[in-house]
Amino acid sequence: MQQVEMICLDDLVPENHNYRKFAKIWSFQSVEKRLKKLEKDNPHKGHGLLRIFKCLLLQFMENCSDRELERFIQENNAARWFCGFQLRDNTPDHTVFCQMRKKVGTKLLSKIFSDLRNQLKSQGLMSEVFTFVDAAHLIAKANLWEERDKAIKEKYEKLNNENISKFSSDTQAKIGCKGKDKYWYGYKQHNSVDMQSGLINKVAVTPANVTDSYGFKHVCPTQGATYLDKGYCIGAAPRTAKGRGVHLAAIQKNNMKSKNRDRDRWYSSIRSPYERVFSKREKKVRYRGVAKNQFSAFMQSICFNLRRLVVLDPPNLCLL
Repeated sequence: MQQVEMICLDDLVPENHNYRKFAKIWSFQSVEKRLKKLEKDNPHKGHGLLRIFKCLLLQFMENCSDRELERFIQENNAARWFCGFQLRDNTPDHTVFCQMRKKVGTKLLSKIFSDLRNQLKSQGLMSEVFTFVDAAHLIAKANLWEERDKAIKEKYEKLNNENISKFSSDTQAKIGCKGKDKYWYGYKQHNSVDMQSGLINKVAVTPANVTDSYGFKHVCPTQGATYLDKGYCIGAAPRTAKGRGVHLAAIQKNNMKSKNRDRDRWYSSIRSPYERVFSKREKKVRYRGVAKNQFSAFMQSICFNLRRLVVLDPPNLCLL
């Protein structure tokens, strides 16, 4: 004899689950308005663009591939609840997620990220009085042996940023260098963090050969003081900061006459908590090209901010 029991999906998700906290913080109204512009020629009418966008958010939240995400949503009740699927609903297959990333694109996602940031500012959670800025390297490929062999075959003396795009499958990735002997092939992610709350204010991805100082213009705040390492004390960063009326609190190089070691030690102590946060982020990129990796950086930053808001737990916070 079989026993029938009526089950509600909402009852299967614990009250203290992080997904419930994310849904309480962010109602996704502004996201839904942005996505409405994409409803024409929408191949995903059975699922809905907002539900698939939430699936993509969980993809970067849980660091899943497309196939892993497909299975995760099928098997995880909390994921189904967060994305808006019922127990008996068919969930998207892995091909839908790739199509959705292309459909949303980096430009629209940047607007969604800006909407979220502006709402945080309006509620006093991001002030840009003190800002931490740093750059992290992103590795596009573990080695370049095949590309090097192709370059030698074409009678090039060595593989460098002048010719690497002729042989690599990722034509926008470049060789970057930090210090005297730390090289990598790929990209560089520039991050701007509001030091009041620890929330990410701006993020930008460039080829690896773009210097930290030059990339500063992409994440420079609009006011206040900015704390940076030695890579920003010369070059384009001081000019950018001066043009935007920002105080540049950069650690100076040892050979500079104006170096103040006590002041620089104080700068380092202020910066150190934020450096530990970004040192744990994934270094290898999943996509090719600046645009796709910028999309990934926006999604990762949104996920980081949501997790951070759960920790901060500000009273009466509701982002539309």
